[in-house]
Amino acid sequence: MPNNKVCKQIHLAAHFPGVNSTTVWSDPRSGSQIEFDSFVHLARTAERGLFDFFFLAEGLRLREHRGRIFDLDVVGRPDTFTVLNALAGVTTRLGLAGTINTTFNEPFELAKQFATLDHLSGGRAGWNAVTSSDAFTGENFRRGGYLEHAKRYTRAAEVVDATRALWDSWPADALVIDRERGVFAHPAPTVRFDSDQFAIEGRYVLPRSPQGYPVQLQAGDSDEGREFAAAKADAVFSRHGELADGQQFYADVKARLAKYGRARDDLKILPAATFVLGDSAADAEEHARHIRLQQVGPQTALAFLEQVWGRDLSGYDPDGPLPDVDPVDNVSITRGRVRHAKDPVAVAREWRERAEAENLSIRELIIEVTARQQFVGTPAQVAAEIDRYVQNDAADGFILVPHLTPGGLDDFVEKVVPELQERGSFRTEYTGTTLREHLGVRHPHQSSEGARAS
Repeated sequence: MPNNKVCKQIHLAAHFPGVNSTTVWSDPRSGSQIEFDSFVHLARTAERGLFDFFFLAEGLRLREHRGRIFDLDVVGRPDTFTVLNALAGVTTRLGLAGTINTTFNEPFELAKQFATLDHLSGGRAGWNAVTSSDAFTGENFRRGGYLEHAKRYTRAAEVVDATRALWDSWPADALVIDRERGVFAHPAPTVRFDSDQFAIEGRYVLPRSPQGYPVQLQAGDSDEGREFAAAKADAVFSRHGELADGQQFYADVKARLAKYGRARDDLKILPAATFVLGDSAADAEEHARHIRLQQVGPQTALAFLEQVWGRDLSGYDPDGPLPDVDPVDNVSITRGRVRHAKDPVAVAREWRERAEAENLSIRELIIEVTARQQFVGTPAQVAAEIDRYVQNDAADGFILVPHLTPGGLDDFVEKVVPELQERGSFRTEYTGTTLREHLGVRHPHQSSEGARAS
């Protein structure tokens, strides 16, 4: 029987993997990253499962490791807007969110592209705004690596502000057509936006889209990133998946909202997570171990270690102990990915201590330190664990990253979603038509009182 208790509702999204070490390419069920059918399959599966949105990552340059294309990079990633606009025609309720860089794109272009997606989808657009200070990536763009690292969030905030100024310039009743005189009137005023990065003056070209603004996602974890999220984001794509860590991040970001006049529910925290299902807990654990060994092969383990050590470690046995040499500061050994090891010597010391304490080889250690939040068990166990995280304020839901493309979400929708519905913490039907309605986040211009009254 359904559980009728009052509880937080879980938000779920489906991630189409991109540049990553999650997808198991060697599995015969693994499909294309380019063919439209792959995107359609995952999106329709997510919509069948009543997910909030489909999430598409972005790759602006192929990653290189020690001067060669990294083996696990995706070659041939189609344009994000093209894919999402096409998916709008084969889905009806599912939100459509894409990662688009604020460093190498201009506000007018972004405003038009996202408004177009929102119009074509009937209000289902979402924008994961990311930054880049990486000159290697910038070589593909006119301005190159011109932007100082310290200015990346300054520019990101100004890009968002400028796009919103453009969206806001067309009043809701601005579209006027006098059929007798054959006149089309656009009474929207000239937009003037001046900032450190931009000097914009002109008229915007589209009427307001169904959501006004696309849902704003953000993925930065620095103090600047958290503040940016509290000020402007509707959802955070978080890397804090473990319970205690997630609760700490959740509390910190939610506490920042009040200073911007925002309510606690105006921002959703959605960590990335993987899942493995089995007929029993032991079966699922065995399957999960097999998948991790496929995801982190011997060469992948050494490549990841080299990113921290900053040197060629090809002479070391991946199934042997960690190197006894210290890291060197070589940030360019891997180019085109975020470098998380800020202090390589400290990271190496921490990893050595863990490897010694747990008797881990290089490969076993990398499997442990690269793992994101993973739910493993029977469908009922996975549903219970997801529910526990959400009810205990470690997250508002999860962005699921399946290890197979495009069919990796099928079992979750068929087996776990009914368990969540039985628990009373997941919808049994869509009650809204826009992504904002799915997430329960108000438009930034809507008051908290108005949101509660609506």
